[in-house]
Amino acid sequence: MGIIRSEERAKAELDEFRRMLMASAGAHRRKSQHDHRFNGAVDETDDGDQGGLVCVTSGLSFLGIAIVNCLLIRGYSVRIIVDNPDLEKIEEMESNYNNGNNNSNNISAIMANLADEESLLPEVFKDCRGVFHTSAFIDPAGLSGYTKYMADIEAKASENVIKACARTPSVKKFVLTSSLLTCLWRDSTRQQENSLLINHDSWSSESLCRDKKLWYALGKLRAEKATWIVAEESGLNMASICPGLITGPEFYNINSTATTAYLKGAQEMYKNGLLASVDVNRLAEAHVCVYEAMNKTTGGRYICFDEIINDEEGAEKLAKEINVPKSKFCGTERGTSNAPTQFQLSKKKLTNLMSTQQRPCYNQSQEQL
Repeated sequence: MGIIRSEERAKAELDEFRRMLMASAGAHRRKSQHDHRFNGAVDETDDGDQGGLVCVTSGLSFLGIAIVNCLLIRGYSVRIIVDNPDLEKIEEMESNYNNGNNNSNNISAIMANLADEESLLPEVFKDCRGVFHTSAFIDPAGLSGYTKYMADIEAKASENVIKACARTPSVKKFVLTSSLLTCLWRDSTRQQENSLLINHDSWSSESLCRDKKLWYALGKLRAEKATWIVAEESGLNMASICPGLITGPEFYNINSTATTAYLKGAQEMYKNGLLASVDVNRLAEAHVCVYEAMNKTTGGRYICFDEIINDEEGAEKLAKEINVPKSKFCGTERGTSNAPTQFQLSKKKLTNLMSTQQRPCYNQSQEQL
């Protein structure tokens, strides 16, 4: 069971990897400025892995690239997993990058099919202190960008990855990119009076996702549950981050199928005050912040978003950003924005954690997540 890929996508991934290396070179030049600027704010780790080797699966995805750049700025060495058969070209690019880089940290790539357990050989995660599993699986043949078939692959691949991590002695921490959709699709007929709050303790209903054919939500839900089971059984320190709709420069052009898949059921989310988005760079920052906090605490779940789209102005802004009609959220009826919000999203757990963050990855306004 392989991931359906086109020649165009393969070329785009190589272009993205080349762009990532160029961006990373610039990041290294800024790194010394960050270190000087935040001198005295270096994390006090209990296992000395700050700046060590970590792995990012789907490292050529939109989010994967942002996480890699953030990690490199923080001083980590990064291994990315790709499913691109042209690994020689990737290795040539990374070699050229690392030879011209005087910093001790670097970037490398290794090829593996995450959906194939036998493909995850011991050397894939060997010597890595932590793994970021971004689980970016998309089926271009699916009308919604994500099919029921892909939901099965999502769950199986995530289980394969964390099992391989649990078998690797060097891996101490595992960070999963889940989705806000794993928290908000709940059966309204079974809600209790105090269940209008949706936070890191909330879980979507698997049966409801099946009934509504919300395959993307189902895939993320099954994947997260599967990884938590393995983490608890193996004792691996795990965290999952549940982001809203990921946005950022040219995101729709790069990951249009992922956007389409997330937005299935968007009108209902909008009506209930549950349609939220997050900038890719702030999401990457959250991943690394949670990872570093796991040196002192156990992981847990975190909800991550920047803003909630609950009026027509916000809907119009988001629609332009991701290149979809506003009716995708609001429908054709006017006045939807005046409907009362039925639920309340809370990101308090992540906000509290990020409030202690003193070493930003990006030169941007550091809004609290």
